[in-house]
Amino acid sequence: MNIGIVGGTGGMGEGFALRWCVKHDVIVGSREAKKAQEAAANYANAAKQAYGSSIAGSITGDDNISLAKNSDVLILSIPYEFIDDMCSKLAARAKSDCIVVSPIVPMTRTDSGFVYIPIEHGKKPAAELVAEKMAPRSRVVSAFHTISEVKLKNVGAGLDADTFICGDDANVVAKLSELVSEIQGLRPIYLGPLSLTYQAEVLTPMLLNAAKHNKMKHPGVKLT
Repeated sequence: MNIGIVGGTGGMGEGFALRWCVKHDVIVGSREAKKAQEAAANYANAAKQAYGSSIAGSITGDDNISLAKNSDVLILSIPYEFIDDMCSKLAARAKSDCIVVSPIVPMTRTDSGFVYIPIEHGKKPAAELVAEKMAPRSRVVSAFHTISEVKLKNVGAGLDADTFICGDDANVVAKLSELVSEIQGLRPIYLGPLSLTYQAEVLTPMLLNAAKHNKMKHPGVKLT
């Protein structure tokens, strides 16, 4: 499977690349192809040190828009305010059966703490905006909102966490759940249709506020 990570030169992109390159071909994206290629080379070296010769996939780099045409799965590791512009461009390049994953959390920091923008400012949840631009809606799913990038990059340890998945198509949800399960210690939990994505997205500011006030590092969610 080809997995494209839009905005993949950040911490989450690095973590996904290191975790999935064992079995899949990962394409790291950035606004500039050169920056993406440099990051991909660094990730590939780190993966080789971690896994040795047991890597069946690869890590390469390309610009954010070009990588869409070769991707079976697109991970949108971009800020909320970039959704409209980026997804409009990606929609023209992505394959019709490409699965689009939104881990995007629309939040901001105030004097009170981190807040969820759709509640505070009356805007739409991130995955809903993605679905408007990346039709058909059935191929859009949301996940990975509460995953620590520090833990994701540490391939020597499992995450011991759950991630909530929202999506309208059972087959799309099932395929993403398989990818989630390949990440050691990460369990996919189906939350419901895409219309419930706000319930997953709002957990991120909640966790950050709890972590700050209780001096917790890299918190996650685990249902027992």
